[in-house]
Amino acid sequence: MRGAAGAPRVPPWGMALASMFSVQLGSALSVHLIATVGPAGTAWLRITAGALIFVAWSRPPLRSVRKRDLAPLIALGVMNGLATAAFMAAIARIPLGTTVAIEFLGPMTVAAVRGQGKKALTWPALALVGVVLLTQPWQGRMNLPGIGFAAFAGVGWGAYVFFTQSIGDRFDGVAGLSLTMPIAAVASAVVGVPQAAGHLDLNVLATAVGLAVLFPVLPYALEMHALRHMTHNAFGTLMALEPAFGTILGLIVLHQQPTLIEVAGVVVVVLAGAAAQRGGLRHPPANEPVIAPAE
Repeated sequence: MRGAAGAPRVPPWGMALASMFSVQLGSALSVHLIATVGPAGTAWLRITAGALIFVAWSRPPLRSVRKRDLAPLIALGVMNGLATAAFMAAIARIPLGTTVAIEFLGPMTVAAVRGQGKKALTWPALALVGVVLLTQPWQGRMNLPGIGFAAFAGVGWGAYVFFTQSIGDRFDGVAGLSLTMPIAAVASAVVGVPQAAGHLDLNVLATAVGLAVLFPVLPYALEMHALRHMTHNAFGTLMALEPAFGTILGLIVLHQQPTLIEVAGVVVVVLAGAAAQRGGLRHPPANEPVIAPAE
């Protein structure tokens, strides 16, 4: 994915946008599988299928793993597994766009914490206002379990942005994923296997493999490459468009018609993310070797 001068042929923001579309399309299409094997079962099947693809694509570079790599690898894998299960549980209870907006508070907080000055903290607060418009607590119909699962997924997404950049500095995207995805599969199996047991057949397995290509295979590979050339802030706040993707695909695929207030909430979240951006390309650390992509 590099040109002759070493710059990425596909701009990092382009990879991030493609990743967002793939994630939300895969999420919308997962709702039907959730009805069969449950949220945790869906997460486990998708992650396991993705792990098998990554391991087959790029043999895990176990010999190159150093002691200081173990903590972020394990943390990234475990958090991805549990956060994906939480996200599936959330979209089974509340609209996709609302789930993504709540989840987005995680990476936005990472961006704000790394920003300079107290002013940066106003953007997550503004995004929270958008989430309030989406959930409309004054209506008295909030789905607290759904909101809670989405919030946990947000914590996982924030951790993902933080740890993925660290892993991306040491390993190329596919190699890093071939190390972390099996860990995520094991973590999600704890809650996923009990739900999926007794409901597995060839149709379910084939569906899981197809969904795994949409998420996590394609998005994670794209994001690993994007994060090698973007700051935490630039990547995290670019994800402000994620709720918009979720709302649009929720409408098209799941026929989830948002109200005007909910649309306003999505707009507030997107604007908060855009305002928080501290963009710019990121150069690999001087003390870390740049490993050529496996492709």
